[in-house]
Amino acid sequence: MAHSTLKQQFEIAPRGPYSLAASIDFLSGFAPAAHQAHETANHLHLAFVADGSEQSVGVCLREEDCTVIGEMYGEASKDVVRKQVARILSLDIDGSDFSTVGEHDPVVGKLQARYPALRPICFYSTYEAGAWILISHRIRITQAARLKARMARELGDIVDIHGEQEYAFPAPTRLLQLESFPGLFGRKIEYLHRLAEATIAGQLDAARLRSLPQEEALEALQQLPGIGIFSAEHILLRGAGDPDYLTLNEPRLTSPPSRRSPGLPSQIRAFQPGIARHLRKLAPLSHLGHLPPAPHARRRNPRNSLQLQRYARELTQ
Repeated sequence: MAHSTLKQQFEIAPRGPYSLAASIDFLSGFAPAAHQAHETANHLHLAFVADGSEQSVGVCLREEDCTVIGEMYGEASKDVVRKQVARILSLDIDGSDFSTVGEHDPVVGKLQARYPALRPICFYSTYEAGAWILISHRIRITQAARLKARMARELGDIVDIHGEQEYAFPAPTRLLQLESFPGLFGRKIEYLHRLAEATIAGQLDAARLRSLPQEEALEALQQLPGIGIFSAEHILLRGAGDPDYLTLNEPRLTSPPSRRSPGLPSQIRAFQPGIARHLRKLAPLSHLGHLPPAPHARRRNPRNSLQLQRYARELTQ
């Protein structure tokens, strides 16, 4: 397992409201990230395989004077890592007009007030987003999170970030060598191999997927074994970070905000996925009385639904 102490620095200037502390708070409750708080307050440590390479890198992020400062540990291209971090934190999107959405829509306005400067947080790559989908098939999210973290510890590279060890999920070529692993049953390893091959071939390149017409991108992703429409949308939204696509297959999100606010200018509709992320934290829009659930929406736990209905009522008061 590789350890790297090579350090480089980069900066990202957010366009529009952004809070690194809000990103850290989100990740602390996001099981797939297996994020752990660090001794240094308001620092975010990430470990991942750099896009288009087999190089694992570690990144320490902090916020100073409205600028995100990144310290990179590893031998990958600094420009590639900077762009990847920007995509992970949705800082590759101009959010300057996001506050205008809340001015047009009181529900969104309340969400913005409750979660100030929160932006969607993506998986580290389309590769990891796809791996998460395949690993988590037919098991609980908490089980899948532990399994993914164990794969990182036992199969991935170790990166030292100013004295703290972080584990990157194994690179595609390492995954191709995997013959068995506790917890990966059925055809999961076979499907992970196909995912790794597609990644190496460049088929999961985030920029490429975002450049394609959305239906074409989703169709291409569904050619991977074990990936259906819901999983393809997950990879496009949470892996590639497509800013202009809103799924109706998410059971807690069945009505696009633009349908509720048809008067919104077109440049504001571009924030639909960001709005969706805020809404998804609290309530399914079907309970706000706008649209029936999506035809393929999965059943929710009744107890969770009751809680979400209470949140929905609170938002509309």
